[in-house]
Order: sequence, then C-alpha cells, then structure tokens
Amino acid sequence: MGIAMRLAGQPKDLGGGFTVRRLLPAARQRSVGPFLFFDHFGPVRVEPGASHDVRPHPHIGLATVTYLFSGAILHRDSLGSVQEIEPGAINWMTAGRGIVHSERRPPRLDHQPYVNHGIQLWAALPRDREEVEPAFVHTPASAIPHVQVDAASVRVLVGEAFGAVSPVATLSSALYLDVELPAGASLDLPALAQEMAVYAVDARVQLDGQTLDPGELAVLEPGNATSLRAGADAARMMVVGGDALDGPRHIWWNFVSTRKERIALAAQQWEAQAMGQIPGEQEWIPLPAHRFRDTGSGS
Repeated sequence: MGIAMRLAGQPKDLGGGFTVRRLLPAARQRSVGPFLFFDHFGPVRVEPGASHDVRPHPHIGLATVTYLFSGAILHRDSLGSVQEIEPGAINWMTAGRGIVHSERRPPRLDHQPYVNHGIQLWAALPRDREEVEPAFVHTPASAIPHVQVDAASVRVLVGEAFGAVSPVATLSSALYLDVELPAGASLDLPALAQEMAVYAVDARVQLDGQTLDPGELAVLEPGNATSLRAGADAARMMVVGGDALDGPRHIWWNFVSTRKERIALAAQQWEAQAMGQIPGEQEWIPLPAHRFRDTGSGS
C-alpha cells in the first residue's frame, strides 16, 4: 500500500499540565474515513490532587471514541450515563443534536497515583444523521474480538478484520484495530477500508520497508495490502479507517457540522446553558474567547 503522507502531530495543552498529541485534523489531512480527530494522551502519571479532569463540555454532529491502554476515566453525561472507562473497552458516545459530558478521575483513585494512557477519536456522523438522538454505549474489553494472526495480536475494536466483527455499532463504515507485534514479527495488512492509516504508539515500525517513528500517523495509499514489521522492540500500532466522508465538515471547538450556522447555534445554546445538564455537576467549560463566526472558515 505504501505511505501517502506522514503526520507527526502537535502538542495541545488541555489544562492542568495535561498535554496530548493531536494527529487529526491536520492542515494536509482533515480526516481518515469518518475520523476527523485523533488525540494520543499519555502515558502520564496522575498524582493525587492533580487537575487532569475535563469539566462538562458539549458536542454536536460527532461521536467520541475513547480507548485506554492503561488507567481509568469516569465518564458522566447529560443522558444520566455514569461509566468508568477501563483499559481495552470501547466507549462510543454519539453526540448527534447535542450532548454534554465530563471526564474525571474516578473517586476510588482519589488518593493514589495511576497512569493514564489512551486515544480519543472523533467520528463525523453521516450528513443525514447529524441530528440523531444522543447516546452512550460502553462495550467492555471482554466483548472485543481478539484474533491471533501468526505472531500478531489484533483486537478488532470497530468494524471487521481477519474474520472477526466488532459488536460496536456505528452509523457509517469505520475501522479501528489495536495491533501488537513482538520484536521482529510482521503482519500483512489487507486493504480493509477505502481509507486507512497506521499509528505507531510506542516503538519504531516498518511499513513496506519505510520507517514509521513512534508518535507518527501514516496515511496509506488506498487499494493495496501493506506489510507491518516491528523492529528490535515489540511494537503497538493503531489502524483507523473507513469510507471517505460524505462531504466536508466544519470543526470549531467541540462542534462538528456540515453547516456553519448549526455550529453558531450550538455556541449560543451552550452559552445559555441550554444543551442539557449532567446530574450532580456544577462546573462547565466556557466557550473559547475567540468566538465562532459563521461567515469565516469555522475550522
């Protein structure tokens, strides 16, 4: 398949010293399949008293996809969902016409350090499903299919691969794999989706003989199989993809839409605190100081 483009990502400070590496959206690559947002966070040691909580904030027009390698996050939302996110599980929150959620330290970990490490994606909802009813679905780690392909360990988080089908329901074609290779081992990766990319999580890997450094996202040339090979160290890779988006999207703050006026309306609703409340939460993140203008680019 070969590498069409490499993205190294940009550091983004989410507050309280919590920095993520943001791979998508990028100036040269806005999305891969339905995924138009890719944050890799950690590994970060969370000490007692550290302020890594993400206070209540809204979303429209997208689904958040949260996956942990280690640690824990307590998800709460305006639907009344309360779920501790565990390593290996897939947590799919469909924002649709609007949802509010928070991501905090679980109370059971208030007085002990732990390491948070994971990835959060956003998937754009199809144009005709942008305003669906919001929903949250937690698929436990035990329900995620695991396939051994020669020496490679593959967890099929979303979509279908190597004869396994994920139980995670989506509104559009999507692919999300967690691949682990022992040192020196390889995996032949078929063209499983119209658009695909491979992310090197923790070690250098080879894609068709080209080196991909840890923290790099390789957007693949479509249509052909590619060979993944670990180097001197065991390597973990995430594969993302799916059908191309059904049109451009505007992204501003936590809002995604095909229509700029819809983002402007969501901003007004959030400022008026008219997008829903999370039971028991009093805090909320205000709109950015640089406000959205529906006559501008909005992205």
